[in-house]
Parts: sequence; structure tokens; C-alpha cells
Amino acid sequence: MFALVDGNNFYASCERVFNPALRKQPIVVLSNNDGIVIARSNEAKALGIKMGQAAFEIQQLINSKKVVAFSSNYALYGDMSQRMMQIFKDFTPAMEIYSIDEAFLDFNGFDLTNIRSTGLKLRQKVYKYIGIPVSVGFGPTKTLAKIANRIAKKYMKDGVALINSPQKIEKALKMTAIEDVWGIGRQHSHFLKSHQVKTAWDFAQLPQEFIRKKMSVTGLRTQAELLGTPCITMTYTPPPKKAIRTARSFSKATSDYEYIAEAIAGFAATCGDKLRQQKSAANLLTVFVRTSKFNPKKPYYANSFTVQIPATSSSIILIKAAKEALKIIFKHHYNYKKAGVLVSGIVPEKNRQLNLFESTDYEKHRQLMQTVDRLNQSHGYRLIKFAAEGRFRAWHLQQTYRSKRYTTHWDELIQIKV
Repeated sequence: MFALVDGNNFYASCERVFNPALRKQPIVVLSNNDGIVIARSNEAKALGIKMGQAAFEIQQLINSKKVVAFSSNYALYGDMSQRMMQIFKDFTPAMEIYSIDEAFLDFNGFDLTNIRSTGLKLRQKVYKYIGIPVSVGFGPTKTLAKIANRIAKKYMKDGVALINSPQKIEKALKMTAIEDVWGIGRQHSHFLKSHQVKTAWDFAQLPQEFIRKKMSVTGLRTQAELLGTPCITMTYTPPPKKAIRTARSFSKATSDYEYIAEAIAGFAATCGDKLRQQKSAANLLTVFVRTSKFNPKKPYYANSFTVQIPATSSSIILIKAAKEALKIIFKHHYNYKKAGVLVSGIVPEKNRQLNLFESTDYEKHRQLMQTVDRLNQSHGYRLIKFAAEGRFRAWHLQQTYRSKRYTTHWDELIQIKV
């Protein structure tokens, strides 16, 4: 038996934990630079606010305080996620973190007699210790657990749904639209609908030969999972990324080379952080810049350049390569709106190919990066950074409505007045 546990309206719920007065208020959380809506409370959904809607389209609601807006506060959300996941582990150590607010739990081998009460206890403990409401869906496969979670969120007052019999499987599949099935993308759902496959149950009844021909073995795996046969195993350790990208839109378009160079250096350093976290090295680095696509009065320009480097995870080497690439593609008199760095050609650090003509002392770089990472982990994210990133990061995101980092920043810890 698998369970999928999901934080309800997670970003909005995180904001409510530290401001209980917002419990019944419509809340939206905005993307980087306060561009679009990326999370909504149920009250905001009831007002017709859509996921991905531009912030300026609801600005009147925000100004009139009919809707409370928050800039994305990823430091807070990430910390709350870690706390929530730790509670999940109290119920079973076999856990796969699927996203910042979702995790699969494996209860195979457990006594399933009172599995539903286990789900209720999990919900109660998370809410008591963290203040986040969650939904719990149980099923004999991960795909059915996903469907059960959706049913728990939409239809179950106590937030727990259990699919544990052929009758319940049939009922759940008949009430699940084909586009809501995990593993069936937009193109396949459009195709299936054109063949009168409208629900998960319709899909489960299709001939295997038809699915194999149109959707390959992936479609067959999804069908088997819907019928109760586990085919998708738990992934306890996420596989290393094959490419790592760090990019931002600037709060204001700029033609200042130093401004953009500092941003590029910061992005390269962040890529180095992520490479070292997964014990990898990259031998390709790409820098890209572009102006705004949505300003017809200004000329559009976009370009990128890729540099081949000895496989490395040293932020020093990555920053140097990134700045060299930026010099090649940067053109003055353009107002740049977005820039980024992509590292690829990723290999395990222990298997990096040595270069006969490499003059850099890689071992010294490795030891230095280990020291920097250790200090940043123990004393605060990016406490130590590189001079090329600039002292104040003038290129930081626009976050007009950001709440405090209540759990991760000493100067912003919540204060309780007695």
C-alpha cells in the first residue's frame, strides 16, 4: 500500500501559519519578480483567479485588499517543507520526496487493518506541529495513490481517501478525468479524448495492443498501475541532474554590463553549489541573455554562447568561464530583461576526465569549495560569496510583497509579545 501526502495550497498555507488572521482571506502567491500567480488559497480560487494569471490583471483586487498577495518566499517554503517531510518519516522511513509539498510513503509490510486511521493521525500530527493542512491518499500503486489524494482533497471532509478494493478502484477511475491521470500528458490526453477515452476507467479498459502502439510501454505501465498492479517503484534518492540551469528575469530591464556580469557570476556560483550537492562536475557552460519580448518599441535581442571547460564543480572556474562567455554575446545599447547560466556535460565528480594540459590545481579548488560550503551550511546561505557577484546583489528579484523568513533568518524570526 502506497500513500501520497500533499500539502494543501502549500505556499498559501505557509503564509497563514505565521499570520492566523489570514485563515479565511483570499491569498495568492506570485512568481519571481511578482509576475504571475503560482499559488492560490481556496478563497482566491472561488474569486475566479487562475493559476498563471498575470499579477497586473488582479492588481485592483490586491490594492483594495480583497486579495492578499505575497511574493514567493522560497527560503520559508523550503524550510517548512523539510519540517513536514521529517514528520512523514515518523510514519514510515520508506519515503520518496516528489516535490516541495508532496511525498510518496511506502506502507508495504505494515499492518493495513487501520491504515485509514494512520492517515488521520498523520494529518493531525502535521497540523499540530507545523500548521499545514495535508491530504492523504492511499492506493495499491503510486498512480492510484495519486488519484486517491485528489479525491481526498476534493471530496473527503477529513482529508483521507483509501482505494483498497476492485470496487473502489472502478469508482475512483470513473470519477477521474483522463487529463488528471498521473503519467498522461496533454498531447496524449487530447489524442485519447478524440477516441472517446474521457476517464481513467475508459483508459483502463483499452486493448493493450492499442496502448502499446500509441503510447509505448509507458502507457502500458500506467494502465497496469490503474488496475492495481504496481509498476512504478519508489525512488528514495533522486538521480543526478543531467543539466543545471539558473536564470532570473531582472526587476527592471538594464543595459549596464557590470550589473549583468554580477548576475551571471551569481548564477554560475549557484550552479557550482548544485553540482557539489550532487557530487558532480560539468564540462560545458552556457550563458544566455535576452531583452523583453513584450516591448514592441525596443529592438529584440537574444543570444547564447557555450564554453567547454575541464570538468569541474568549482564556482571560481565556472564564474570565470561565464564572464568570458558574457563578453562574447553582450551588446551595448540593448536593455536586457533576463539572463542565465546552464551547465551540462555533467559527470560524477569521482569520474571526471583529467586534462593533460590543465594548469589549475583542482585539488586546491575542491578543498576551498568544501570549506565555503561548510561555512555557508552552518552560518547561513551564501554568507560567503565571491567578489564577482557584487556586494549587495543589485540584480535581486523584485519582491514587493515578500513576508518575513520566519524560520531561516535571525533578523526575521517571529516575535511573540506576552
